[in-house]
Amino acid sequence: MNTSVTHKLNFYQGHNPIDLIAAYGSPLYVYNEKIFRQRCRDMTNLTTYPHFKVNYAIKANTNLTLLGIAIEEGLCADVSSPGEAVAALAAGFAPSDLFFIANNISAEEMAFAMERGILLSVDSVSQLETYGKLNPGGEIALRFNGGIGGGHHENVITGGDETKFGIRAVYIPEVKALLTKYGLKLKGINHHFGSQNSKELYLEGVEELLSIARHFDSLEFIDFGGGFSIPYNKQGGEAPMDFVVLGQSLTKYMESFSKECGKPLTYIVEPGRYISAECGVLLGTVHSIKENGGNKFAGTDLGFSVLARTTLYESHHDIEVYGSPRDGEYSPTNIVGNQCESGDYIAKSRLLPPLSEGDILGILDAGAYGYSMSSQYNHRPRPAEVLIREDGSLQLIRRRDTYEDMLINML
Repeated sequence: MNTSVTHKLNFYQGHNPIDLIAAYGSPLYVYNEKIFRQRCRDMTNLTTYPHFKVNYAIKANTNLTLLGIAIEEGLCADVSSPGEAVAALAAGFAPSDLFFIANNISAEEMAFAMERGILLSVDSVSQLETYGKLNPGGEIALRFNGGIGGGHHENVITGGDETKFGIRAVYIPEVKALLTKYGLKLKGINHHFGSQNSKELYLEGVEELLSIARHFDSLEFIDFGGGFSIPYNKQGGEAPMDFVVLGQSLTKYMESFSKECGKPLTYIVEPGRYISAECGVLLGTVHSIKENGGNKFAGTDLGFSVLARTTLYESHHDIEVYGSPRDGEYSPTNIVGNQCESGDYIAKSRLLPPLSEGDILGILDAGAYGYSMSSQYNHRPRPAEVLIREDGSLQLIRRRDTYEDMLINML
């Protein structure tokens, strides 16, 4: 491959990835504002049902600039920790726009949400009791587990018997007893069974959640959760979910159930990675080429402290190569990082052109759960983040860690 942009979406808008690395350092997260805004609009236009909200997953990408764009596009947000709530509020979300979906949190974290007027959802009977003791007479939401889960790896499936998330329907009598005991108003219910690319499975989950909703008369909203995956293997021909058909089906469900309830319920979706994944590319540099026992390795600065998904979930990310054009056949190549761990892989046996030291790699679709899951493991600084604005200009939206940054909290 040569230095011309091969990305199908003209991701870099005329900028050369090699020049971006020279200007901002390696590794580097690069985001495209046009793509981010389009994915927001894909979701806000998903249905014609009027009482419909889209909650951006703060956990997927916490950069304040991107959060501000999500606000401009009319999105609300879900948060899973006080820190995410702080980021959302700092970006400009109103407390009423946030939905704190908790998992095994402390009473102190519950109080954090209450004090700021953020609606809380708990996902166990014991956590409901804790909340009731803390805030009798208050408003609450509940996360149920309908027994349906999906995803490409067991660590991303959040529904079903093998996960820690949600309340199974069998506990509804206990839930009702606690609501009555503490005078709590149940405003809404939600679930989340894992990011996947099957509209059939998603709609099966919708049906199950609606069956749970029929047990409660006080509901003002139902959050169908998510998330929606994206085609990570575009180079292999993977297709996206058919959102036109999904939206039409959701509209029918929402209209029918609101009619059944006799009131215009609000419905929410949580697209998860869908909003930010495709707007981000992670750039890094090849520093070594070697063979061990016939296995080819390209050593890069893209360790799992920079992108953890491939190590945690064995996730596929398409890869582009930017460098001087060279002849040679594609061959299986292991793209590995600079962490002192044998599991530090970006890709295993990926068919790639001949690589050389100094080549720049683009790890595609890295805008979700990329920087937000990064760390300072091996005491390596986290990378900078750059946004390509709609007009093609560049904006540094997070500076690279310095070594001094990594020492600042030590006493």
